[in-house]
Amino acid sequence: MKHPSPGFFPKIALFLAIVLASCGKGDSSTAILWTDRPEFAFYSEYFNSAQGQFQIEVRYFESPARQLIESGETPDIVAASWLNSTSTRLLFKPLDSIFQDENLDRSLFYTSLLSLGAIEGRQYLLPVNFNIPAVVFTRDFARSFSNSFTIEMDEIKEQAGEYNAQANGIYTKMGFSLSSNEEFLFIAAILCGAAFREGAPIAWDNEALEGAVAWIQEWITVANTSIQMEDDFAYKYYNDPPEKLVNSGRVLFITLDSSRFFTLPEEQRTLLDFRWIAANERIPLDEGSVYYGIHSKTKAAAAAEAFTIWFFTPETQRLLLEAGKSKRLNETSFGIAGGFSAMRTVTERIFPRFYPDLMGHIPLEDFLLPANILPGDWISIKQRIILPYLRERIRHTSPGEIRSLERRIADWYRLNRE
Repeated sequence: MKHPSPGFFPKIALFLAIVLASCGKGDSSTAILWTDRPEFAFYSEYFNSAQGQFQIEVRYFESPARQLIESGETPDIVAASWLNSTSTRLLFKPLDSIFQDENLDRSLFYTSLLSLGAIEGRQYLLPVNFNIPAVVFTRDFARSFSNSFTIEMDEIKEQAGEYNAQANGIYTKMGFSLSSNEEFLFIAAILCGAAFREGAPIAWDNEALEGAVAWIQEWITVANTSIQMEDDFAYKYYNDPPEKLVNSGRVLFITLDSSRFFTLPEEQRTLLDFRWIAANERIPLDEGSVYYGIHSKTKAAAAAEAFTIWFFTPETQRLLLEAGKSKRLNETSFGIAGGFSAMRTVTERIFPRFYPDLMGHIPLEDFLLPANILPGDWISIKQRIILPYLRERIRHTSPGEIRSLERRIADWYRLNRE
């Protein structure tokens, strides 16, 4: 690839001077980085081209967190989802010295995201990014909403119900079908306080979860008559992609997270607008935020620290966004490693230059509701147990009519660990 100009990366000479001073005997100049985000291959190429002292080699795994536990291998850097769990977070070295030496500034990060990488006051992991679920609709409908930033659940319910249209007792338009959208059911549960989190192995507030189920059931009955009517509508029309359904006017709302919305083809996205889903002015974040750590047994500490300081610099991330745009990578990958940057200054001041649709939609720190720390196998549990449970639960009056969530989780762990 073409090497960047000498001024392409800020402070690189200073970074090298800092880390070379601490480079121990036998310390490798090549750091191995494990990730589940292919964008880090692109980032490492630019870092490697910017200087000649250190190299980053990237290895992709579907689940670096699981690979750490099962393989016993020790990479130098890991940048991936699900690193905060009990089984993995203590595998990393504290990074407080990087802040103490003023190479990184804590105030640049979203505080709530940074705190999830800390244990007993020590910073083991740094947040890389986050994504937000959004309600998406055609631009022509934007004037109907109470504000230009968020949309509360009650407003979704009201607007969607008013949009419905029937012919001969069959819906021909449906503002929003809840039973066809498992991810929205989960978001509703979170906003109602279900608070899924790492436990033994998973904990949650069952009363809040049941409250969410009752609320969803009432919503379906009031707005869309019944689950059967939703099912009939979905069976007839939901063969089309969500963005086509909303652009055609068949539905009013669809839900997409920020990474999906901002990688829609331009000709589709120009017809659409969005609001962040919220309740009581809190915006839930997707659970798969990427975190970054240096392994406690790294054999390339200087190289790992140099890359860390370089990557977590606002000017570097601006230049990476610029390079990504010039190579059209932004058509398939949103922002930094597929999400908003966890560095507040980057998201608030730099992202709108590359994503003009964010003007007036920048997520404010006080609104953000990060996911709790979750077990490393959370995504499997969510997809195979929790979402199917919610889909089934809203179709029954009493929780006793179906197999409990506790039993499903216990059975899943028993079968998958034997």
